[in-house]
Amino acid sequence: MKILVAHNRYHYRGGEDTVVEVEIALLRERGHEVELYSRDNSELHNIAMGSAALSALWSRQTIKEVQQRCRDFKPDLIHAHNTFPLISPSLYGAADAMRIPVVQTLHNFRLICPQAMLLRHGRVCEDCVGHLPWRAVVHRCYRNSTAQSALTATMLTLHRWLGTWNKRVSRYIVLNNLCREKFMQGGLPAARLRIKPNFVRSTRVPHWEDRQGGIFIGRLSAEKGITVLAQAMSALPTLRIDVFGKGPMQAIVESTPGMQYGGFQSPAQLVDRLHKAAYLVAPSTGVESFGLVAIEAFCCGTPVIATRHGGLSDLIEHGKTGLLVPPGDANALKDAMRWAECHPEAMVQMGKAARAEYLRCYTPEHNYDILFSIYQEALVDRLSRLNGLDHAQNRAGC
Repeated sequence: MKILVAHNRYHYRGGEDTVVEVEIALLRERGHEVELYSRDNSELHNIAMGSAALSALWSRQTIKEVQQRCRDFKPDLIHAHNTFPLISPSLYGAADAMRIPVVQTLHNFRLICPQAMLLRHGRVCEDCVGHLPWRAVVHRCYRNSTAQSALTATMLTLHRWLGTWNKRVSRYIVLNNLCREKFMQGGLPAARLRIKPNFVRSTRVPHWEDRQGGIFIGRLSAEKGITVLAQAMSALPTLRIDVFGKGPMQAIVESTPGMQYGGFQSPAQLVDRLHKAAYLVAPSTGVESFGLVAIEAFCCGTPVIATRHGGLSDLIEHGKTGLLVPPGDANALKDAMRWAECHPEAMVQMGKAARAEYLRCYTPEHNYDILFSIYQEALVDRLSRLNGLDHAQNRAGC
């Protein structure tokens, strides 16, 4: 099979970028030909604001480049990941014009929430789910900007009205049952939603001797719970948490006692750190659609202390593979971290259970089987639609 992967890279590298890379590698290992069509948000520095806004709604550059790629590469299928803002929904139009089926992975909630994380002012918000997203403009949900919130809301509304989401995507990949339910509430057709979690590779067998302390890995931003973690650490003067990542809240990390900032490290370095940590902390206040870092921890035999909502609550079983606390509750997070430090043997048992859960559900082999079956569905669906269209055209000609 020939697969054209499309992905709009983020300014700060995150889990989605990692997923794209490992899925491409997995497909190539299984004998498929894969090409990547990518754009990078760094391009925005060289694009006039008006042009960038129009591109988010419909990008002529994407249409031209994707159609040329399709003529040269002749893919059987296009697998889209992030398309906002530069690739835009014009990708689906280009694919439709060339009769190529599209599979779209929904890594976040952008199609039903302009802010993408069902979050407003630090609290869970679903006001736009299933409704026109005008509230996001009023509350400046996207980057605290009326103009940027309006642009995102306009993009969603326009393509909802055009039927882009319902007509031009053969299959959607969602990461768990929670996401499936939310997108169904938001209006996506249930018949096209398929559940496929993310995966990570097991690079080595974990050991549980001499593990110490906690670790945070991720974007240093409000929705990842950096403020909540800082508040919890302020009440734990003898505790140390190693923090790795980049983001706008780096200064808070560097100024909080006990939060040891390690910067941005390579995946191999982070895996090594996870194998040495007693637990991972994932205190997200935003609703995570999945939580790839939790699976990376599971793979290393490291239990997770996380918030009890979104994809994290779907991944982690409280008391078995980690501990769950209410989102935004610094006191509860503090208590969980203190308990983990006082019960190292219990955390080791949770780490072993986490590793077993990884082997059961989140290996590359298991993931490939699901992904390939979704591709096959999309191809069969497109073939049946084309046959139906040709039949209708023949009847009209008669």
